[in-house]
Amino acid sequence: MKRTFLFVAASMLLASVSLFADRATVIDFTLLEPDCVSDEDGNPTQNSHTVMDFSKSAGTTFTDEQREIMKTSLALPEWEVTLNSSARNVKSLGLSTVVAAPVSENSKQDFAGKSIMGVRVVFPEWNANACAYIRPPFDIPAYEPLASADENGDRQEPSDEEKASGKTLFEDGYGVVKNVGVIKSIAVTTLGMNFPEALYVLLKDTDGVERRYFMGYLEFDGWKELRWDNPQYISEVRNREIRIYPIYPRGMPFVKFSGFQIVRDANHIGGDYIGYFKDVKIIFDNAVYTTERDIADEDLWGIITKQESERQAAEMARFGDKQINRYLLKQNLATEDSFDDEEEGEEASENGTATQNSSAETGDEVIEE
Repeated sequence: MKRTFLFVAASMLLASVSLFADRATVIDFTLLEPDCVSDEDGNPTQNSHTVMDFSKSAGTTFTDEQREIMKTSLALPEWEVTLNSSARNVKSLGLSTVVAAPVSENSKQDFAGKSIMGVRVVFPEWNANACAYIRPPFDIPAYEPLASADENGDRQEPSDEEKASGKTLFEDGYGVVKNVGVIKSIAVTTLGMNFPEALYVLLKDTDGVERRYFMGYLEFDGWKELRWDNPQYISEVRNREIRIYPIYPRGMPFVKFSGFQIVRDANHIGGDYIGYFKDVKIIFDNAVYTTERDIADEDLWGIITKQESERQAAEMARFGDKQINRYLLKQNLATEDSFDDEEEGEEASENGTATQNSSAETGDEVIEE
């Protein structure tokens, strides 16, 4: 009887430990393929699940047609490469970019035929410590309501099913993981090409604090899962320092993807760096044992909603102004690549003048249609 009791107690202990641990995908780049907001050629440019409308920050001088294209999303070509001062020059700024990289249909990976993140960074060829940040086009919102978007990128009203799910827009592989306590491990699925650069993952927490995690060096060939294990993670609960935080109105603790950092040491070869990334995953302790409450605190007080609305309004203004300035700059870019049309125009003008002179000499009239 005593043995049975010990066995049951041990089983309950293991079960309780498993309930407090979880794993999730922070961001999966195969989910970010464009499927809405088509360009002039009919090709989609934005990802409907993550599309954000920044025309709300535009002034009144823009037309309805211009406002329709003032949308951005986490579609891979929209991501940015930011260089530190040691790596910043005209060539690196012009050629460092992020693209959607199609994976071969014949690949043995389970994501064959899909597109992942492809990154090109041009580091200086002289001896200099340099780094590049791969950032999303905007700070990923943690409390954006879950709702679908149409083919034009217009966000629809949340359905009853979406409301009942309790999920927010950027969960489930789109950049946000909720109910995160202590992070035990982080993994990145990447394709190496023997580059000596170091890789860091950047995550931002509930308080807006960004932390970077060293994943390792990219000096290998082929697919590999780089892993960071928390050296300060304590598995024995009795040895942990117990900290208790108010559940409300601080909100559900979360982490969100803030980007990659690629670091080139001054002693390593410079020039082009090419890398490919599929996803970022984490293993973590749940911050709250259960998320079901007898009283709907937020419905009663609305504190988190107000704070998040103010935060989103400020973020919308920041990235909206930046996108509008880029839109205006793009409209003013020179689109001509040669002087052929101008020369043809001058030749046509000269030919016309010669014809008129010839007609004047012969007495014939030139009839203009």
